[in-house]
Amino acid sequence: MSETRKIAAILAADMVGYSRLAGTDEDRTLARLRALRSDLMDPTIAVHHGRVVKRTGDGILVEFRSVVDAVRCAIELQNDMIERNAGLPSKRRIEFRIGIHLGDVVKERGGDLMGDGVNIAARLEGIAEPGGICLSEDACRQVREKLKHEFIDLGQNSLKNIARPIGVYALKPSSESAAPASSPPNKPGPPRLSIVVLPFANLSGDPDQEYFVDGVTESLTTDLSRFLGSFVVSHNTAFTYKGKSFDVKQIGRELNVHYILAGGIQSGGDRMRVSVQLIDARSGRHLWADRFDKAMADPLDMQDEIVARLAKTLDAQLIAAAARRGQRAPNPDSMDLYFQGVAWLYKGIAPGYLEAARHLFERALVLDPANLWALIQAAAVDALVSETFLPEDRGVRLSAAEAAITKALSMEPDNAIAHLCMGVIQMTTNRASEGIKECERALELDRNLANAHHRIGAAKLLLGQAEDTESHVQRALHLSPHDTFVYLWRSTAGSAKFWLGKEEEAVAWLRRSIEANRNFPSSHFVLAAALAHLGRLPEARAEVQVGLAINPTYSIGRIRASSSSDNPTFVAGQERLIDSLRKAGVPEG
Repeated sequence: MSETRKIAAILAADMVGYSRLAGTDEDRTLARLRALRSDLMDPTIAVHHGRVVKRTGDGILVEFRSVVDAVRCAIELQNDMIERNAGLPSKRRIEFRIGIHLGDVVKERGGDLMGDGVNIAARLEGIAEPGGICLSEDACRQVREKLKHEFIDLGQNSLKNIARPIGVYALKPSSESAAPASSPPNKPGPPRLSIVVLPFANLSGDPDQEYFVDGVTESLTTDLSRFLGSFVVSHNTAFTYKGKSFDVKQIGRELNVHYILAGGIQSGGDRMRVSVQLIDARSGRHLWADRFDKAMADPLDMQDEIVARLAKTLDAQLIAAAARRGQRAPNPDSMDLYFQGVAWLYKGIAPGYLEAARHLFERALVLDPANLWALIQAAAVDALVSETFLPEDRGVRLSAAEAAITKALSMEPDNAIAHLCMGVIQMTTNRASEGIKECERALELDRNLANAHHRIGAAKLLLGQAEDTESHVQRALHLSPHDTFVYLWRSTAGSAKFWLGKEEEAVAWLRRSIEANRNFPSSHFVLAAALAHLGRLPEARAEVQVGLAINPTYSIGRIRASSSSDNPTFVAGQERLIDSLRKAGVPEG
């Protein structure tokens, strides 16, 4: 058979006054409608177990497993629209009418639905008030005792092309679950890391540069969408604002985003200048601004470099902004705590910072055991502590971290950060070759993951290929020259130089690492070894004292017990390191 009959709950929704809004500004109206579909309607329908049967221009038809699901979905959609329309003039508001019916439908091949059940829902939508919900008597009978809402009897109504009159009810949400239409409901605002990248301005005045500027905007939008927990408005929607004056607060309301990124690109002579600013869409306040100059080169290479640098910097800026919001929240939820933990982690690999971060990730997991990002970062902290501070329970920590990352990858196999973290764990447990593969997989998933390049370089050192380390570190620095973890990358390059017997170069790299972060103990210890090997013992002993002040348990014994490689070349270099550290005053342990 090509069709089947069944009883189904049908929701029909349609936008009020679409023709009027489109006539005023068709591109922006379509953009707003697309954003509502991707940001609000589709996720809400999915949460309530609905199936989109068809879209009809500015309308939608949805099938639900129960009338209760359909009504709850309708209420959530209408309440959210109240919030989004708050502050907008009436002529710019997008409103929906919704009709819900329970009845007989015909399911055709391909999933389409036909029949009176569908027709009645569509007619009920047509008589609903803007922002309102109308139910048939059959639908209302299923929910009025289950949901705490007021149902207003509108009596028997003759609906177009429906043979018999239909009992109709209008739903009025109660204060328990929804706010009155006159004021915004007490609901969460935009997603925490929600952002729109407005089309960058071509400040050169050269039409031939337009394709390049638009390419930067589109690529940056794509790369930002890879950020954890982010919602990024599509570039198709963002481009409807191209060349138009705009008000940031209005855009924030229209697209339901917290942040707006705006910028411009100007070329002149053999240089190109990029200026950017990150704006809080709710307050209009500028959160961050920067600019950088770049020598003109191949356009595609330039575009990749510009996007990579902006994306990496914005990652840290957005995390910091989300953490500040979480700190102000009277009752922080799991993601609030997660972002605060990441903010502590970004401060550096110091005992106090790592302890604070780990505590916040644990609290986040108590509130939501399914918080994938908190699970990953808690494991990352354990791996960093084990790698840097060589604790007595190192093996236990690393086993727990690997189990957590294995669980995270079972939940989300294409999570780039989880693959990177697994790579770090493998490198720290004498599996450097496997660790490189995990980092390469992470880069396939996120080309801007600069730390993965660094970690491949670190693994090459463990495999006795220290001569290859610097090129990978340089790639990381090229992608993210002002990265939060730049001190770690420089320290790795300095260690590789020591293993190669190039102590003067090692000293230069390690001093630059310490300039970036004085609280990372490994840089002080390897610098001490390099100085001792050069015969500069007073300086070496001073560095050891600084390192021991940060990590008092560091000792020769712990270095031997915590070796991450049995490669002969690496082991020989480690013995040379130990001998120099002993001269510099590191205790035997």
